[in-house]
Amino acid sequence: MRFDLAVIGGGVNGCGIARDAAGRGLKVVLFEQGDLAQATSSASTKLFHGGLRYLEYGEFRLVREALIERETLLVAMPHIARPMRFVLPHRPGLRPAWMLRLGLFVYDHLGGRRILPGTRTLDLRRDPAGAPLRPGYAKGFEYSDCWVDDARLVVLNARDAAAKGAEIRTRTRFEHAAPQAGGWRVTLEGGAEVWAKAVVNAGGPWVERVIRAGFGGESAARVRLVRGSHIVLRRLFEHDRAYILQQADGRVVFAIPYEGDFTLVGTTDVEHEGPPGEARCTEEERDYLLAAVRGAFRADVGAEDVVWSYSGVRPLYDDGASSATAATRDYVIRLRETGGAAAVDVFGGKITTYRRLSEAALAKLVGVFPAMGQAWTARVPLPGGDFPVDGAEALARDLAARFGFLDAGWAMRLVRCYGTEAAELLAGARGADDLGARFGWNLTEREVRWLMEREWARTAEDVLWRRTKLGLRLGVEEAARLGDWMAAAGCGAARGLAAG
Repeated sequence: MRFDLAVIGGGVNGCGIARDAAGRGLKVVLFEQGDLAQATSSASTKLFHGGLRYLEYGEFRLVREALIERETLLVAMPHIARPMRFVLPHRPGLRPAWMLRLGLFVYDHLGGRRILPGTRTLDLRRDPAGAPLRPGYAKGFEYSDCWVDDARLVVLNARDAAAKGAEIRTRTRFEHAAPQAGGWRVTLEGGAEVWAKAVVNAGGPWVERVIRAGFGGESAARVRLVRGSHIVLRRLFEHDRAYILQQADGRVVFAIPYEGDFTLVGTTDVEHEGPPGEARCTEEERDYLLAAVRGAFRADVGAEDVVWSYSGVRPLYDDGASSATAATRDYVIRLRETGGAAAVDVFGGKITTYRRLSEAALAKLVGVFPAMGQAWTARVPLPGGDFPVDGAEALARDLAARFGFLDAGWAMRLVRCYGTEAAELLAGARGADDLGARFGWNLTEREVRWLMEREWARTAEDVLWRRTKLGLRLGVEEAARLGDWMAAAGCGAARGLAAG
């Protein structure tokens, strides 16, 4: 088969590039060796943020771009992203209060903020945000950033790419590319081949392996593999604000309300060795995060209180920084030409700037595709995101009124996953029994079939930890039953959109 563009990697950058390119009229195919968002892109801190601490390292261009993007992305996906207020307690002996306030002033004004409210000063002795903190915290600051469901962000970009004609091929490992007739002969695991005029290597932490093994070459750019780990605890506080906690080593740790009953704590910055796909939260990282919690909150938590942990490897561009924490989060995009064929390699980046990165990658290929359309993705809704930024609660109420068997929590979960498409998922159901088998919590056969047929889900893990976070709710036996049902239902259904 012949394509204009082959994209290697089904993370946020690869799927973002595929969506953008397909919307510009290119014939696109994307190859992902596992599931969409299986690695780094589902292991983030799940924030659209400018990166307050990056200001200390002089990353003003990156922070400005990310701050502008927060609201651009929020408008396009109000079902999977939402504004969130962050409490930054002043900790005596660390960064002085005036420095924190100055940094937040810059943060408020650097990115042309319009939707999100600005910073305010808190008296933590009186404000409810001070109640869960240990004694000694008197002053703090509250500022805005945004929460996002990272794995669903990836899947919805893939869905929109497919709706615009792209082929999304998961569980399809790229093996090799050779220049041929002004393009690339791309060989896949098992020997299948396609031809593409250009290739984008968005392999994330595998980007260098793709260059070496896939193109038989080397790159002047290098990635620095940095592991970021997170832990999930039972809910540490009752309000809906998050915390950003200063640490004595100069780092910060987030404590974020998560899935209603939990608190997400992270992240670490550790140089990673070994295969990126085998990243795990080590005991040392877990204990570091638990110590950060104990140092700030009244809660006495230990290893036995960790409900779940996850870890991902960030493919940071190696700028020679002295530590993983100081390494740039900016992206670098390189165009290579071999035998008259063009390839683009993507290094680094952060989830907040994936859309701008996609535009920059395609800008490198204007000479290859001079008739390619213009950039178009800013503020264009992802599937299910065609409603106002503040409209999720109203949408959930309407959904519950239309389908009377839904309780408020179930309705909101569906809205947060599927937005306006939740009504389509439930279409025709007069009662819960019309949705088929129940696998635990409120996960039904109807929803699982949707995920298999439209979102490339193939296993229970795909459903429970990436398409949803119901792995926090279902037990081992329930997860096994789901896996058995999916296997019996036939995983070929997961290629529905790709084939359509």
